[in-house]
Parts: sequence; structure tokens; C-alpha cells
Amino acid sequence: MEAIPYLALISALAALVLAGYYYKAVEAAPPGNERMVYLMTEIQRGARAFLKAEYTWVSVFVVAMIVLLAIVITPLASISYLLGAVLSATAGYAGMTVATMANARTTEAAKEGPAKALPVAFRGGAVMGFAVAGLALGGLMLTYLMFVEWLEVDDAFEVVTAFGLGASSIALFSRVGGGIYTKAADVGADLVGKVEAGIPEDDPRNPATIADNVGDNVGDVAGMGADLFESYAGSIIAPVSLTAFAAGITAEQAGGDDVLPLLMFPMGVAFVGMIASIIGSFFVKSGDSTDSKSLSRALHMGTNVAMAITVVATVGVAYWLFDGDLFDEPIGLAISVIGGLIVGWALGKSAEYYTSDHFSPVKKIANQAETGPATTVLGGISTGMVSVAASVALILVGIAVAYWGGEITLGDDNDFAGIYGIAVAAIGMLATTGVVVSVDAYGPIADNAGGIAEMAELDPSVREGTDALDSLGNTTAAIAKGFAVGSAALTALALFKSFEFAIALEGGSLSLDVGEVDVFIGLFIGAGLPFLFAALTIDAVGRAAQEMIEEVRRQFREIPGLREGKPGVHPDSARCVEISTQASLKEMVIPGALAVVVPLVVGFVDYDALGGLLAGALVTGFALAIFMANAGGAWDNAKKYIEAGHHGGKGSDPHKAAVVGDTVGDPFKDTSGPSMNILLKVMTIVSLVFASAFV
Repeated sequence: MEAIPYLALISALAALVLAGYYYKAVEAAPPGNERMVYLMTEIQRGARAFLKAEYTWVSVFVVAMIVLLAIVITPLASISYLLGAVLSATAGYAGMTVATMANARTTEAAKEGPAKALPVAFRGGAVMGFAVAGLALGGLMLTYLMFVEWLEVDDAFEVVTAFGLGASSIALFSRVGGGIYTKAADVGADLVGKVEAGIPEDDPRNPATIADNVGDNVGDVAGMGADLFESYAGSIIAPVSLTAFAAGITAEQAGGDDVLPLLMFPMGVAFVGMIASIIGSFFVKSGDSTDSKSLSRALHMGTNVAMAITVVATVGVAYWLFDGDLFDEPIGLAISVIGGLIVGWALGKSAEYYTSDHFSPVKKIANQAETGPATTVLGGISTGMVSVAASVALILVGIAVAYWGGEITLGDDNDFAGIYGIAVAAIGMLATTGVVVSVDAYGPIADNAGGIAEMAELDPSVREGTDALDSLGNTTAAIAKGFAVGSAALTALALFKSFEFAIALEGGSLSLDVGEVDVFIGLFIGAGLPFLFAALTIDAVGRAAQEMIEEVRRQFREIPGLREGKPGVHPDSARCVEISTQASLKEMVIPGALAVVVPLVVGFVDYDALGGLLAGALVTGFALAIFMANAGGAWDNAKKYIEAGHHGGKGSDPHKAAVVGDTVGDPFKDTSGPSMNILLKVMTIVSLVFASAFV
């Protein structure tokens, strides 16, 4: 049993080796002609410049948190926090590097059809997927082994929890900053290029095209990678911290027969999930079919295989750890994990239904584009809201099953049993993170490949092939966001309960009686925070996009022959990259700081009010995240459905209306929505880490 952290560490190293293998496979693929290599290099240069600038800005916040943790908690918590932050940033940078290398290679492969291009894009995404999973699990296991088992330090579990806070800090700024960048460029490129100038998407005449393609990598790859890094690490930390704070144990007591299985089980599930993801990745084979449904099946095969292996292996781990006199039926916690896995899959399928052009909701929005932008926008809003109801129903089923499973194994005589079941259900959702992120990161690579095909002026058939892959990528991204926000809800609930236990350990007593005025005030502050956060990030995109729009218009107006596409006339793409970079860095500060500062201020004033705040934010934040992600995805694929030749095709009035809808949806699905789940966990984990200082 004591060997589980070491097994998990070995599986993490195996994931990193696999990431290296896929990197070499991508590197060996031909990058295309001179023009394609030039475009790839420009995108890569812009992405690296942005991440360097972003990490420089974020380092100021990281240093401030290190000092605060060292003073208020313990210097060792600062070390753990720094490790989580550095590894999260490393995973994002590694994913961005290979994604910007895989884009042109995917374009080159697409000359032979989408079936040939899909493996290249997937392998590029797999580098991100297994770098994220490997670094998160490996870093967390090293932290646990060092501070709990090897050194047995004081406040060991607070120190371990600080690893998750470090990961959350980077994830928040990466998602917000990268999201603002990519959507400012995207909105500027679409509104001026496609609507005003009437030129195709990613046309080389458009000054914002390079910036748009850079944004795909810094937002949808690096930002998404940091997001899933944090989600994965947090899902493992939640049941570990819950056990430690509920039992009030020290590092020396962690080896007790009654608590050791509870500490080891999350790591055991992570271990089998990692092995399953590695195996599943080799099942992604496209074959020769170019049909979109066949491509979808090929891409999802890896996830399905990994999930099946995880289900079987989880049952084995449960019986290994809980088959003794101290516990009841081991199958209960296996049910909790499997229930979480199935609900995560169901949330993904729900997202697919509401965002894929294979189903009626997206086709309905495309049809509404016939009557203009207003009905298009209304259709997307309605679709997003309906999807919330379906997701809430699914997450409630998951919570009920997980709670019941915990009681089956641990008994029903205390509330810890059910909450522990909910905590490990979140691991079930993210156990196959390696392959899930691989599939998600594939999408931006396919999108970039289409942009390079257009800018390199390749045969239109190449762009048609990459568009098929890109449309599939929008759906896979929505599915991954479903997993992320579902796990966020369960993880935040478990961390919230850990916060309650941590307060009790310090001699306090957390009250959640809404009849108490401080709890009621906290509840409303928490309910309003996700809306304020969303408003700030959407407004940030709007301001940055406005500056981008003016710059694109200026270049079309002042550079002779640019709009007409005269030979030898090129836009000043570097200026657009600079605008997006500076705007996103400036705009990310306030929303990012909000998630940390507000819980700290409220906690030091009244920790009961903080409890209400966390509860209110969890409920509204979950619903808002689902709404924004699915509405945005639906608008995007409605546009692509029309571009495929329906309702008049490209350049038609319905297409222009759909572009407006997509423009509204861009910050929804790629900035505010994905940031919401991080907001929930950052606030909860900040509260947990600093709980001892609030009492």
C-alpha cells in the first residue's frame, strides 16, 4: 500500500517519456514549403514572446504569494506553492512549443486529406496532454513523499495543499490572459476581415491573422493546459486534504491503518488512470475515411479505451485498499469513482449535443441566421441556458451516486464518508487527463493548420480538410470543458468541506446558517463574484478587440494595395501581435487578483461570511461556466455549418449573421467560461490554505 505514491510517480515519468516520443514523431513530419515554414515560425515567435511577457508579469504575483505564505503559514508552503506554479507554467510552455511546430505539419499532411492530418494534430496535442498529466502527478507525488513521508514536517498537509494553490495561480492568469489575447485578435480579424472587407478567414491580407493564430496557442493550448494541470492536481489533493483535516492527523500519523487507505486511494486511481491514458493514446488511428463521423470516432477511441481500462482497474484498487475489517464494502468507493467518470463522460456528451453541427441545436441556430444577427444571438443564448439544466441534472446525479458510494464503504454514521465519495468522484472525471487533454489540444493545432493553408494560398481542398478537423476540434474542446467544470464543482465541494474541518482544527466552528446576517452577506457576495469576473473578462476582450479593429481598419486604409491583395504588399502583422499582447497582459491583472484577494479579505474579517461566499460562488459559477462554454461553442459551429455550404454558404447574409454570433460567443467559450472553474477552485483552495490564519 505504501508503494502507491512511488507507482504513481513512475507512471508520471512514463507519461513524460511518451510526451517525448510524440514530440519526436511530430518533429519528423515534413513542415511543408518555404511559405508554410515562415508562417509557422512567425506564429511560434509571437507565442513565445507572449508567454515570456505573461510569465514575467505573473512572477510578481507569485513572489507576493510566496512571501505571504512564508509569513502567515510556513516557508515550506512557499516551496510547495512555487513547485506547483513552475510545473504548471512548464507544461503550458511545452504544449505551446509543440503545437506551434505541429500546425504547419498538419497542413502539409492535409494535402492528402483530413485522415492523414488527424494523427499529426493528435500527436501534437498528446505532447501537451501527457506533459500536463505527467508533470502534475509527478510534482504532486514528489511533494507528498518529501513533506509527508520522508521529512514528516509540521503542517505537512497544508504544505501539500499549497502545491494546488501554485497550480491554480498560473492557471487563472494563463486562462484569463491567453483568453483575452486570442479573442481580441479573433474578434478583430473576423469583424473587419470577414464582415466588413468580405475576405475569407485567415486571408493573408488580414493584419490580425497571425495574431489570431498566435492566440490559438497561448489561449487554447498553454492556457487550457494550465487549466487542466490545476484541475487534475486539485482533484487528487481534495480527498487527501479532506482526510487529513477531517481526522486531524499529522505526517507521523499518516501511516495509520484507518487513514492510510483513504490517503492512498486517490493516488491509486490516478496511477491506473495514467496507465490507461497511455494505452488509450495508441488507439487513436484515423484509417482512410474522411467522413467527419469516422474522424470523430477515431479521435474519441483513445478516450473510450482509457475510460474502460480505468473502470476495471479502479475496482481492483478499491478491493486492494479497503478489503479489511476497518471498512465495509470496497465496491462503494469504486462506484463513486466510476460514477464520476461516467458523469464526466455524460457532461462531455451533453456539451457535444449542444455544440456539434451533427445535432439540432446548432442547426437551429444556423437556420435562425437566416433572419439576422439578433435571432442568431438569441438562439445561442437559449441553447446555452438549456444546456445548463441538463448539466445540473447530471452533476446532481453524480453527487448523489458518489455520496452513496462513500457511505457504502465508509459507513453512513458520519458526513465525512459521503463527502469523501464526492471528492474521489472528481478524480474519476479527470483520471484520464492525459488522453483528454491530448484530444482537446488537437483542436487549436487543426485551427492553426487551416490558417496556414489559407495564408500560404494552398489549394482550397486543403482548407476544406483542415476545416473538417477544426469543426471536430470545437466539439472536443467543449467536451473537455465539460469535464473540467464538472470536476471543478466536485473538487470545490470537497475542498469546501476540508475548509470547514480545517477551521474546526483551529478551534473555530464554521456556520452556514443563512439566517445569520454574515453568512447571508457572504452568500450574495459569492453569487455575484462569477458575474463580476465574467463581466471584467468580457469587457477586457471588448476593449482589446476595439483597439485591434481600429488597427486593422487603419492598415487597410493606409497601406496601398493591401485590401486588393497586390503582389509584394504585406500587412504589419507584428503590430497586431503587439496590441493583443499588451492589452491582454494589462487586462488580466484585476480579474486574476480578484480571485485571491476577495477570499483573503473576507476570511480575515469573518470566516462564516467566507463560507457563504464559497457556497454562493460554487452554485452560480458552475451554471455560468456551462452556459458560456456551450453557447459559445454552438455559435462557432453554427458559423462553420453555414461555411460548409448550408444556408447560402460563405459570404451570404446568414453567414455574416453567424459571424456576429460567433464573435459574441468567442469570449464566452474561450475566455470567461473556461476561467470560471479555475475561479471556483482558486477561491476555495486559498481559503483552505489560509484557514488557520482566519481563526
